[in-house]
Formats: sequence, C-alpha cells, structure tokens
Amino acid sequence: MIDKLEFLMAVARERSFSRAAESCGVTQPTLSSGIKHLEDVLGVMLVNRSSRFHGLTAEGERVLEWARRIVSDARSMRQDVQSAKTSLTGELRLAGIPTALGMTPQLTIPFRAKHPGVRFTILSRTSRQILTMLEELQIDAGLTYLDNEPLGNARTVPLYHEQYRLLTSPECPLGDRASVTWAEAATIPLCLLTLDMQNRRIIDRLLAKHGPPPPQPMLESDSMVVLVAHVKTGQWASIMPAAFANVLGVPEPLRSIPILEPQEVHKIGLVLPSREPMSPLVRALLAEANKLALPV
Repeated sequence: MIDKLEFLMAVARERSFSRAAESCGVTQPTLSSGIKHLEDVLGVMLVNRSSRFHGLTAEGERVLEWARRIVSDARSMRQDVQSAKTSLTGELRLAGIPTALGMTPQLTIPFRAKHPGVRFTILSRTSRQILTMLEELQIDAGLTYLDNEPLGNARTVPLYHEQYRLLTSPECPLGDRASVTWAEAATIPLCLLTLDMQNRRIIDRLLAKHGPPPPQPMLESDSMVVLVAHVKTGQWASIMPAAFANVLGVPEPLRSIPILEPQEVHKIGLVLPSREPMSPLVRALLAEANKLALPV
C-alpha cells in the first residue's frame, strides 16, 4: 500500500501520469493501476482524469495529506530499524537558496566524520521551492531565510545572519570606497538574482526603501556564478551576502564593500519538517545544526 500512496504523491507533484511513472521508476500502466487499486480500497475517486491528469478530487487532496504523513513515517521507520543494526547509512537530501550553499560544508563535514556511510544530495532552489519540496518529501531539510517570508509549519534552526556587500571592480563607480549606502548602490548598473529568489526581493526592498526608485538591473540570473563572472568584466556591480563573498574569496582585483546606512541583516537557517518521530538521518543532521546555531 505504501507504494500506491507514493504513486499518488508523484502524480500530484508532477501533474502528469507519464512523468510521475518515470519518477517512481515504473511503467505508466503500473502507476495507473496502483492508483486505481487505491481508489477501490478507499471507495472514492482520487484523481480527475480522462486521457490526461486534471488534478486531484477533493477526496484525493485529503488522501494526499495522509499519504505524506504515512510515507514519511514509513521511511523513518525503515531508517530507524536499519540504524539499530548498523551505523547510519542512506542519503540526506538538502536544498538551499544559492546564497547559503557556501556554508553547507559546515554541516556536511562534521556529519560525515561521524556517519561516513551517509551520502548527500545538495540542490540549489528558491525559498518557495524549498518549502514545497519539504512538504512533498522530496528533500529532508533546507537552508533558507527564517525571518522574511512565512515558513508555515516547519522546525527551524537559525545558523547565521546575512549582511550585504557591494561586489565591484575598482574602476567602476563606488569601486574605491571603504563603504557605501543603499541609496548610492541604487545609482549604479547592477546585476542581481532573478525575482523568484528571496534575496532579490530583499535587495529590491532595501534599494527602494533607502533611496530613489532604482532602475531595473542590467542583468539578471538565478546563478551566483553568472553574476560574479559579469562583475569580473568591470561592466557591472552586484550586491551579495557577506558570507557568500567570504566563501568566494573575492578574487583580485574585485572588491567586497560593506553596504551601510543602515546596515540590515536577515536570519538564515535550517528548516526541517515538523514531524515526529524524526528519521535517524534528520535527527543526526539536527544535532549538527544545533552545534552551529545562533545563541537565543
């Protein structure tokens, strides 16, 4: 029955029978048959369908909520039983906002020293995607903002405060300054993350709040690598978190200039599903995160 619930979760996530079957590693007839069996057992229609997927029925949405709980508990149970026999093994799936990914070694290195049999998958995603993936059991934990937009029903561990720097070359406007203001940063050509990124929404708000309405950025990307590459040309500047600039080790001749007046910070941390019992892997990750946590 667990596999049938996972089929329903996949269909709801992918919104396509063929893609759901592929993600589950089964044929489409097998997946369709599994969902039909689930409908027969429960005595209700779960999926609106003809030849294509047209969403879940009201009953299907209710069953989906139960499916997520049951599948999560089943996975945790399997891990718990296995860990009682041997050391921790398996895969930890993490997703983080691009600006926070540089701090993941602070979690993964001590974790791996204690649990060498665990492997990691780390994905770059938007803050909204991270919360959706947590809800749909696609990841075990996320790294994202804790204090700027609603997180819903999630357990959180604050890890560090995000402060901001102007990344630029000495030849660009403001490139020779020891510090700049948000109003000044709004006057120069910028390349920034795309609007689906919470970091961009924060920066837009700060630029608009502390100066005249800023012009649209001259370049947008969902990749920090793309932004840094363009700053290195000397044609653009960018605004980046100090933690990311430190991990980057700002290459010469670029400069990382503090943005002050006022200096604003946002809290970054680990987000976990608010479910009990926790799986052994998530419980071990939480233990490592608590060692790095900001003081209360």
